[in-house]
Amino acid sequence: MTSRPQHPFDVRSRDVWSIALPASVAFITEPMVGLVDIAVVGRLGDAALLGGLVLGALVFDFVFSLAYFLRIGTAGLVAQAVGARDPRDGLLHVSRALILGVGIGIGLLFLAAPILWLANGLLAPDPGVAEALADYYFVRIWSAPFSLVNYALLGWFYGRAAARTGMLLQLLLHGINIVCSIGFVYWLGWGVAGAAAGTVLGQVAAAFLGMAILVRHYGGIAALVSHIAPGELRDGVAIRRMFGLSRDLMLRSIAMMGAYGWFAAQGSRMGEVALAANAVLLNLLMVVGFFMDGIAQAAEQLTGKAVGANWPKAYDQAYRLSMAWGLVIALGLGAAWYLGGPWVINFMTTNAEVRAQALTYLPVAALCALSFMPAFVYDGILIGTTQNVVMRNGMIVSLVVFVGVALALRDWGNWGLWAAMHSWFLARGAIYWWALERVRTRLFSPA
Repeated sequence: MTSRPQHPFDVRSRDVWSIALPASVAFITEPMVGLVDIAVVGRLGDAALLGGLVLGALVFDFVFSLAYFLRIGTAGLVAQAVGARDPRDGLLHVSRALILGVGIGIGLLFLAAPILWLANGLLAPDPGVAEALADYYFVRIWSAPFSLVNYALLGWFYGRAAARTGMLLQLLLHGINIVCSIGFVYWLGWGVAGAAAGTVLGQVAAAFLGMAILVRHYGGIAALVSHIAPGELRDGVAIRRMFGLSRDLMLRSIAMMGAYGWFAAQGSRMGEVALAANAVLLNLLMVVGFFMDGIAQAAEQLTGKAVGANWPKAYDQAYRLSMAWGLVIALGLGAAWYLGGPWVINFMTTNAEVRAQALTYLPVAALCALSFMPAFVYDGILIGTTQNVVMRNGMIVSLVVFVGVALALRDWGNWGLWAAMHSWFLARGAIYWWALERVRTRLFSPA
């Protein structure tokens, strides 16, 4: 391995929490916006409108998740650049991500009609729901370029450990979204199109403010441009690395969505009560996951910085502290989920059968807070160290484990399905641990 200079630094608990806490606050606002949109449209009393909103949000969750590499890939590359004392703070990485994000966003605008046609074919909504879905979709699609720009900008902020700035931008985005959605739906009577318009305005405002912060960081547009030598953005090696990272992270996202899709499909086969009960518990799991994403974000930035600095001591400190605090958070969240679960379940559904079934499986579901903790922290470490191939392969192999266990335990009904979910989380954690142990020595080189 080529010799690289070392830039020593230490990682302490306060370094972990300075990133994890604001990141967790930012991430937890995402499900809150979804709940507000559902409540706003749901109170109109039209089931078709609510169905169109839910399906529309699902379509965009899927489409945008395929471009999520713009955030996590950029964060890892920028963190390594910061660790290597890059005077430009990862400017080239974020610039390429911004160009790619705008290009993909414009492409989505041109492909809007075919994407909706495909979504209608796969989801098969009733006529009233399909009409509401189209109303929502053709407004929100205009947010595509801005949403992907925000992904790239968040990657840059988190890669530089500017988690507080990332948090404030997310709070701005979601705050505008909530206020405008309520205003457009109730005051202007725009229906689901109003909820979509609120999302668009939030994304636009965050993108422009984020770009203004980036430009100001480099001393203005002219100074920013002067930092980039002619032809640097077209560096073939760097572009191939970025696209390789993008491809692997996209495949990882598809495999992850496949696991959740399989879980939902198997629950659906058990009947509408099991499907609804599992959906309530999975929503609780997602909320816990957003909190855990904060500690993963800290692991991502600090281990990436350590690799860029060529300083294994900092890597070991970040690894150990992220795991330790991840365990503490998981225990707290698991206890809160178990103890507060009955109240939340009763709030989320009034159906007695669904409530009873959700309460039956609450203990095994709450244990997910512990079983998925290592996988979440390892996700952050792998992103920070740009071990994208390991992430992709680990997710695919663990998906096979998940499906295999689910099929082997299908006679156990819903208990077997939740056991398979635990096996998926634990398999991911074990695979990532094994792979990181093997590659650790290759992450660093003698000074």
